[in-house]
Amino acid sequence: MAVVATGFFDGVHIGHRLVLETLVSEARRRGEESLVLTFWPHPRIVLQDDAMGLRLLNTSSEKLALLRGLGIDRVEQIEFTLEFSQMSTLEYLRDFLIGKYGATAILLGYDNRIGHDNLTPEATAALAESLGLQVIRTEKVSSVGIAVSSTKIRNALKAGDVALASTYLCYDYNLSGEVVHGKKVGRTIGFPTANLEPDEPLKLVPALGVYLSKVTIGERSFYGMTNVGQGLETHIFDFDEDIYGRNIRVSFLQRVRDEIRFEGLDDLKKQLMEDEQCCKKMLNL
Repeated sequence: MAVVATGFFDGVHIGHRLVLETLVSEARRRGEESLVLTFWPHPRIVLQDDAMGLRLLNTSSEKLALLRGLGIDRVEQIEFTLEFSQMSTLEYLRDFLIGKYGATAILLGYDNRIGHDNLTPEATAALAESLGLQVIRTEKVSSVGIAVSSTKIRNALKAGDVALASTYLCYDYNLSGEVVHGKKVGRTIGFPTANLEPDEPLKLVPALGVYLSKVTIGERSFYGMTNVGQGLETHIFDFDEDIYGRNIRVSFLQRVRDEIRFEGLDDLKKQLMEDEQCCKKMLNL
């Protein structure tokens, strides 16, 4: 027997956490299993619904790790296929949640829609109750006083407001990937950079510009400044190691400035020195 929450949960943001905290507490109260059913890939990719414009807040592995870190008993990631997309709300509730996973209750957020018939949350709740499922509704407003959504977070990142995005996410927005060889221009002026090749091409990259960042290499973390331009270049403060081929995580803490076009290397070096001073001032270093 299980209390179930279902959805894509991109970002596992503060709004999702409101639902998932309720899931865990309600399951414990009932002495049942808390179960999250999530999907991969994103339905828009399978259905070709503006798939070219889609950018995600998490990779598959990141999302699963975030969900499992919330004290949920069981997290299942379901492959979203065209055939799966044709399932009606009734079929999903009756055959999938109840029949396959033994659901006794379902949590519904304020904008939860399931099934190809796209029923409103109210209609879904009525249908679930008719099947014997207890419906637990969660509030629209999160602890930050607004209805947080993945779309709002994407819009904040597209505007370069990584601090707001991180507030909504409850963690610093980040990109992970392999350090690859670049043009090595920064090294010639005293600002060597780690050039990141993201693991997930569909993961959203913040707006062009320079950011105060935190770089995680294995178990160690360093501060730095990251330029989002033609690539993702991070100058790590007080660091001089060969990390080509290593996997790192770059977390975006604060936007420093817009992207600037420079006439020459001297102008670039001068600006980078100012950027580093600005970042270290933010860190009280």
